[in-house]
Amino acid sequence: MVIVGVVIVGLIVALLGGGYLYANWRFNQIKKIQVSGEVKPISGQPFNILSIGSDSRAGLTGAVAAQTGASTGAVTGQRSDVVKIIHVDPAKGTISMLSIPRDTMTTLLANTAIYGKFNRINVNFGNGPSLLAQTITANFGIPIANTIVVSFGGLINAAEAIGGVYLDFPFPAKDPFSGLNIKHPGCQLVTGFEALAVARSRHYYWFQNGVWNYDGTSDFGRIDRQNAFLRAMISRAKGLYNPLTINSFLSKIPQGITLDSNFTLNELIGLALRFHGLNPASIQTFTLPTTSAVTPLLGDVLFVDQPLAQEMLVNIFGNQLIAPTNPPPNAALQTPMPPVVTTSTTLAGVTTTLAGSPTSVKATHKPTTTTTVNASAQVPYFDPVPCTP
Repeated sequence: MVIVGVVIVGLIVALLGGGYLYANWRFNQIKKIQVSGEVKPISGQPFNILSIGSDSRAGLTGAVAAQTGASTGAVTGQRSDVVKIIHVDPAKGTISMLSIPRDTMTTLLANTAIYGKFNRINVNFGNGPSLLAQTITANFGIPIANTIVVSFGGLINAAEAIGGVYLDFPFPAKDPFSGLNIKHPGCQLVTGFEALAVARSRHYYWFQNGVWNYDGTSDFGRIDRQNAFLRAMISRAKGLYNPLTINSFLSKIPQGITLDSNFTLNELIGLALRFHGLNPASIQTFTLPTTSAVTPLLGDVLFVDQPLAQEMLVNIFGNQLIAPTNPPPNAALQTPMPPVVTTSTTLAGVTTTLAGSPTSVKATHKPTTTTTVNASAQVPYFDPVPCTP
């Protein structure tokens, strides 16, 4: 969110006469938090940003609060429904994003009296991002340099500030749980609450041949739609040149977005200089390979699928990876160290997708995982994609 927002528009504002001081003032309004366990990046070397999509309803009012359950108190606290690790390589000028599904089982570092020794990755965010960042490093060996937290309100504000994003929906679509309601197909502007509804949608229906069809892939489908939304937001933000729009964006960014205290405006402007020409379509997206299972205590969960997972991590993060101190459990609730991967082949956007054809509204199925090449180019035909009006 910061890369598509402050990084780009902050640079533009900084280049305007006297704009740097103003941009710095706006930047200082963004809430900062201390995140323990982060590793200071080496100048010019790849580094990783933990991007957390929090389901916190704090600050929501009116119809949005009612739709998301905030007004009734039905949903309280916060969970990390979105966990993405953004791998930035300044030397190569590339950005990759790894998504970890929220139901992925991990070995917990704390709160075991509450959640047990093993539990879903999203329970680690209840007390804030520090434990989640530490758990990712301990389980997968991925060092985290910076952290971003985006709440429901933060996503809505960011989308509204840039005037929305353009997405092409092949079919009318809806999600009764997230509130999504796309009444006609085609390239259209999505903003405000509707932007949040797209990013939250994991009970996605599309209308084709006179029938409402159901995407039974749940969190995996939501990850695909989130990636499309982020690409569309980058495209939109890169085109911001109107000072009033830029000011609106910078003023609304602090509402619902939190950065770790290691971020500085100069670093973000440096990134903008390096990545201002980035084509959003070139961002490679990955989803951690997992297998589904049903456990007596936790119900439907996902276990890390080895050796596919380690092959993917090595190809994304390379020699940045460190030995995990607390590897995630397998289906037998054992915690073996990850396999040694010696391949030097770089995967061209490998992701985990779900096998099986789309289901009707009444059909149900358990997801299984397969590996697909060039994930950025292969999305479900019924999902929205970025477009130009």
